[in-house]
Amino acid sequence: MYQQFNEQFVAATRQFADTAAQINRIAIQNAEAVFGLQLNAIGNRVNATFEFFNEASGARDFDAVKSLFPKGMQVARENLETAVTTGQEVLGRQIKANEQIGEITKGQLEAATRNAGDVAQRAEAEFKANVAKATEQAQAATKAK
Repeated sequence: MYQQFNEQFVAATRQFADTAAQINRIAIQNAEAVFGLQLNAIGNRVNATFEFFNEASGARDFDAVKSLFPKGMQVARENLETAVTTGQEVLGRQIKANEQIGEITKGQLEAATRNAGDVAQRAEAEFKANVAKATEQAQAATKAK
C-alpha cells in the first residue's frame, strides 16, 4: 500500500517538475524575445534622436532652426509610432505565451482528472471485492456455528 502511494507521489512530483520546467522555458523565451524587441526599438530611436540633435547642434541661424522644426516633429512621431508598434508586438507575444501555458495547464488538469478517475475506479473495485470477501467469510463463519 505504501509502495503504491510512494510511486504515485513520485510520478506526480516528476510530472509537476516537468510541467514547471516547460512553463518556465516558455516564460524565459518570451521574456528574452520581449527584451530584444524593446532593446532594438530603443536603439533605433536613440540613433534617430541623436542624429536629429547632431543636426540641431549645427544650426547657426534662424532659418536653419526653422527647418529643424518639421524634422523634430518627424522624429517625435516616429518615436511614438515605434513605441506603439513595439507595445503591440509585446502584447501579442504575451498573449501567445499565455495561451501556450494555458494549453499545458489544461493538458495537465485533464491528465490529473483521468488519473484520479482511474484511481477511484480501482479503489471502488478493490473495496467491493473486499466487501464481497468479508461477506463470504461472515456467511461461512455463521454456517460453521
